[in-house]
This record gives sequence, structure tokens and C-alpha cells, in this order.
Amino acid sequence: MTSDKLHHRSVPQTTTILKTPNNISINNFNLKKTPTHAPANGTTTSEWTGHGWSMAGASFLRWTAADVVGLFKYHTVPCFFAVSLLFFMGVEYTLSMIPSSSPPFDIGFAATVYLHRVLVASPTLNTVLAGLNTVFVGMQTTYILGTWVIEGRPRATVATLFMFTCRGILGYSTQLPLPEEFLGSGADFPVGNVSFFLFYSGHVAGSMIASLDMRRMRRWELAFLFDTLNLLQVVRLLSTRGHYTIDLAVGVGAGILFDSLAGKYMNSAVVAKDVDGSYTNRALLSSPYQS
Repeated sequence: MTSDKLHHRSVPQTTTILKTPNNISINNFNLKKTPTHAPANGTTTSEWTGHGWSMAGASFLRWTAADVVGLFKYHTVPCFFAVSLLFFMGVEYTLSMIPSSSPPFDIGFAATVYLHRVLVASPTLNTVLAGLNTVFVGMQTTYILGTWVIEGRPRATVATLFMFTCRGILGYSTQLPLPEEFLGSGADFPVGNVSFFLFYSGHVAGSMIASLDMRRMRRWELAFLFDTLNLLQVVRLLSTRGHYTIDLAVGVGAGILFDSLAGKYMNSAVVAKDVDGSYTNRALLSSPYQS
């Protein structure tokens, strides 16, 4: 083989064509592809590409009784939410609002009236529970930082940074008053009866971030322990009026949201291709992991 032949050697190109059937089944629904048609001006449009709506090809015209039955059979969760939507629309239009001169109504406060009275009558018990809760916050912090510093997995740390930054912005944007029955303690975190952002609960969100990381690493027993302690933390915060119910509920969602956003960030930032074609690890410091 000559050098001339070596330089002119080529690899045959192959092309794979994926054929899409006209009838596509997604989640037990049949979606029929609308054929492309050419208008008089010569341009090509298609309902499938989403350039326009046409009642002639509307989806609901193809619905059958079997589709309706299948909707309730295979998609019970969205159907439940649809019924809930109608129910709460009725509640919203018929419920009398709390007067501005009255304290806010909180269903979590109503459910923990007895526990609140116990803590009022026993300041020592309130301090002990506050101290235990602070220990749990320390456990969260230790685990989240440990996943980065010791294990080299910064995702949970990044999620926590995202979460607390957003919490600070929202907490400052709408400053809610402390409940009138708030029971502070010098052993609580933040320490003492200081002002703090109520919306949303950083205690709960941090616990969720740690628990989600434990599940990714299949540390099931530890995740169960954190979830149990998080639930007890929720009950204590309601009993001491340290958070409104909505703060705690959004805290759960915030933990899930910022863990997901941190995962997307790490996937996009860990490895980047340099100009010369080589690859460089762009994770926080020298992490060998993407999560």
C-alpha cells in the first residue's frame, strides 16, 4: 500500500432513516399524524409541527368512549386533580376570607393546639426539643458538606446554595409577621428570638436535599431516618408556631426543585470541550463525579 493510497483512503458512509408510523400510541392514546399539505402560495405547513390550529384536525373530534374510559382507568392521578380543581374552585368562591384585623388562619396550628399548650406549660421541654432540632440541622449540614468535601460529589451542596439564596430573595420580598403564639428558644436555630425569613422553611428544604442524595446513593436506612426526623421537625415547628404550614409544604417542594436544578447544572458544567479538542473537568474543584 503506497502513501498516496493511504492518504486517500475513505470510510463508506451509511445513513439510517427512521420511519415514523402514521399512528403513534402514547400512554394509551392514539395520535394520528396529520399529512403535510401545500397551500396555494407554495409554502409547506403541517398541524403536526404546530404552526397552526385547525378545527378539522382537532384532537377531541377523534375521542371515543374507549378513550374516555381509558382516561379514568390509566390516568387516575390527573383525574383526581381535575376533580380537586373543581372542588377548590367552589371553596374559593364561597369561603369567607379572614378579616385583616384577625391573625392568619393556619390548619397546621389548629392541628397542634394541644402540643402548643404542652410547650407553653413546659419551657424546659421546649428548649430540649429546640436543641434536638438544632442537632438535626447540624446533621444535615455535615452530610451535605461531606458529600462534597469527602466524597467529591458537590450536587447537594450546590442545591443547598441555590435553595438558601432563593429563600433569602423570597423571604425579603414578602415579609410575613411572626405568629402571635411563637415560642422561641435560645437553643433553636437560628439562635434565640431573632427575626428570620418565614417563607419557605430552610429546615425542611435542607432535609429534603440530604434525603434525596441519600436515595441516589441507595442509603435507604439513612434516608428513612432523615425523613422521619424531618416529619418530627415539621410537627415541632408547627407546635412552636415557628413556621406556617405553607412554609413547610413549600420547603418540601423547594428541596426537590433545587436538587433537580443542581443536577442539571452539574451535568452541564462538569465536562467541557476545549478549543483544542481536549476535555477539561470543570466540576467544583477536582470532583470526579457529576452528582
